[in-house]
Amino acid sequence: MDAILPENVLALARPWLLFGAAIVVALLAAFVIHRMLIAVLRRLARRKPFTTAMTRYAYRASQVVLMLVAVRMVLSGTPEDFPFLVGASYVVSVSLILAMTWLVHRCVHAISATVVTLNPYDVVDNLRARRILTQTRVLTRSAHFIIALLGLSFVLLTLPGARQFGASLLASAGVAGLVAGIAARPVLGNFIAGLQIAFTQPIRIDDVLIVQGEWGRVEEITGAFVVVRIWDERRLIVPLQWFIENPFENWTHTSSTILGTVFLWLDFSVPLDKVRAEFERVCHANALWDQRVCVMHVVDTTDRAMQIRLLVSAIDSGTAFELRCQIREAMLSFVAARYPEGLPRVRAEMSGQVSSQAPADIDGTGRIADAYSAPTPKASKFA
Repeated sequence: MDAILPENVLALARPWLLFGAAIVVALLAAFVIHRMLIAVLRRLARRKPFTTAMTRYAYRASQVVLMLVAVRMVLSGTPEDFPFLVGASYVVSVSLILAMTWLVHRCVHAISATVVTLNPYDVVDNLRARRILTQTRVLTRSAHFIIALLGLSFVLLTLPGARQFGASLLASAGVAGLVAGIAARPVLGNFIAGLQIAFTQPIRIDDVLIVQGEWGRVEEITGAFVVVRIWDERRLIVPLQWFIENPFENWTHTSSTILGTVFLWLDFSVPLDKVRAEFERVCHANALWDQRVCVMHVVDTTDRAMQIRLLVSAIDSGTAFELRCQIREAMLSFVAARYPEGLPRVRAEMSGQVSSQAPADIDGTGRIADAYSAPTPKASKFA
C-alpha cells in the first residue's frame, strides 16, 4: 500500500530539494568548466614553462576555488528566510578564503619550481644559477609567510567576533605590545635578514664558506637559519642574522676558482731549477690543474733548511685540495729518489771535520723536531 505524504511535508521538503539540486548542478558545472579551462590553458601553454607548471601545481586548488565560488553564487540567490543560510554563508566564505590562500600558495610554488628547473646548479659554471636559486628560495618562503598571514587576517575579518577581538587587542597594546615586540625581535630579525640575503647575496646555495673555523657548503637557506654541510658530513646550523652581523669567508662569492699552496722544507744543496722543472712537469701532467697558475718560490730560510712554496690553481676548493695532495706526494717522491740527501739536515763542525745527519723527525708544519741527539762537540757551529 503506497504511503501518501501530507501536503505540509511536501511543502517543507520542496525548498531543500531545490536547494540541494541547485548545489549539485553548480558543483557539476564548476567541475566541467574547470576541466575545460585547464585543457585550453594546457594547449595554449604547451611551450610556456611557467603556465604549464601553474596548471599542474595549482590544478586541485583551482578546482576547489571554482566549486566554492559556484556554491557561493547559489547561496547568494537563496531567499534570506531560508534556514541556516547565514551559517552556511559564513562557512562557505571562510572556506573560499582558505582555498584562495591555498591557490596562491600553489601558484608561488609553481613559479619557484619552474625557476629552479630552468636554472640547474649541478653544472660546472653554476654561479648565476646559484644566485637565482638563493633568491628564489628565500623569496618563496617569505611569500608563503605573507600569504598565510593575509589569509588568516581575511578569515578573522570575516568572522563576526573578530573585529571586536582586534579592537580589544589594539586597546591593550601598551606594555603587552612592547613585550611582544621584544620577544619577536629574533624572528623579525631573521625575516629581515633573509630578505637582505636574498637581494644582496653574501651567501648562496652551494657556496663554500668558512664559518666558526669550519669548512663547508651551504646546503639550505630557510626562513630562520642556514644549514652548512661540513666536509665530514656534519651540519652546522647558523641563524640568518649571524651572516649579516658577523664576518665570514666565502670562497665562491664571485668565482669558484682558487689557489692552493704546498710547502716543502728542503736542504740547501737541492738544485732549485731541477725542482722547479719537476714541479711544472707534474702540474702539466695532472688533469686537476686548470692551467692558470703554476709557480714555485723560496719563501723562507732558517739555519738548517729552506722553505719552498708551490702555488697552483684549480677550478674549485675540493679539486684544489686533491691537487695539492697529489703534488705534495709527487714532489716528495722526486726529492727522495733524485736527491735522498735533500731533506733538511743538521750540520756540525767537529774537530775540523764536518758531520751531517738527517733530523730525527719533521713535524706536520715542516719544522725540524728537537729529537735529534749527537755527540757533544768540542766546538760547534750550525751552518
